[in-house]
Amino acid sequence: MLYLGDEHIRSIGLHWEQLVDCVEDAVQVVDSGDYAQPLKPYLRYKNPQNRIIAMPAYVGGPVQTAGMKWIASFPGNIDEGLPRAHSITLLNKADTGLPYAMLNTPLPSAARTAAVSGLLIRHYLKANAARRFRLGIIGFGPVGRLHYDMCCQLFGSRLDAVYVYDIRSPALDSPDLSSVPKELRSRTKLSGSWQQLYSECDLIITCTVSSQRYIDQPPAPGSLLLDVSLRDYSSAAIGGIEAIIVDDWEEVCRENTDIELLHRECGLTKADTRSLADVVCRSALTAFRPEDPVLFCPMGMAVFDIAAAHYFVMRAEALGIGIRVK
Repeated sequence: MLYLGDEHIRSIGLHWEQLVDCVEDAVQVVDSGDYAQPLKPYLRYKNPQNRIIAMPAYVGGPVQTAGMKWIASFPGNIDEGLPRAHSITLLNKADTGLPYAMLNTPLPSAARTAAVSGLLIRHYLKANAARRFRLGIIGFGPVGRLHYDMCCQLFGSRLDAVYVYDIRSPALDSPDLSSVPKELRSRTKLSGSWQQLYSECDLIITCTVSSQRYIDQPPAPGSLLLDVSLRDYSSAAIGGIEAIIVDDWEEVCRENTDIELLHRECGLTKADTRSLADVVCRSALTAFRPEDPVLFCPMGMAVFDIAAAHYFVMRAEALGIGIRVK
């Protein structure tokens, strides 16, 4: 079995174009039906805010891998100076079930999340070829910083400005942002409040661990909202949006997400939404008007984690990186 620790993953590096391609290929496999992904269970005990999630999946097509990500999310860790999320991923050969790789996956897991956002932005720009953005990121922890890096690397030529807001007054000179072009870093501003950022930006990415919904204002016409943290918007803010994209309705319409909120309070149904597969495989975003706000709510699909882990294993084997465990 090949073991990849965090230092091995960082040696491989985050190549955003390849990671977005990896997720896009996985979406096409899902659309073909050659996959399996049971509804993921949540393990909770003592503090109900904490959870450990099992995310099993099989990905067919060119990947031909089964496996599971086991991810713990303990929001209170942040106040103790610890990472909020910890995860490992185990991969099995699809034909024999033989375990062949284990990865320490906090970084790949967060990078997968950013790559899914990158895929949605990629197809949004295909549908709106002349579009430019003022990017705003609410929450600048590990996931927020990876979204910043990804957006600057892939879509920097489309960004007029970047705004960041975090209640912990983030530093924009963090070493893990060194790959962001200096020109874009010089045009990145810290906002004094989420309201200021929300009013200035038209591509808004929420990456918080907020325990309460706080965004209570409808978005500006033509805004693109990537609701990565899933529990930031009130129904007053997003209840009027008609262009709603989800990665998987059954996964995302539960666990007090903003989609479940819209389902409960506004009668939103699966038929009222479009899937990421509809966007990638059937150009669903072209059906919306340029002035329509678009809301993307990705719960996180295990197939993407398995495909991303497989990608890192293939890169590691090509580069001779990792530890062989008997």
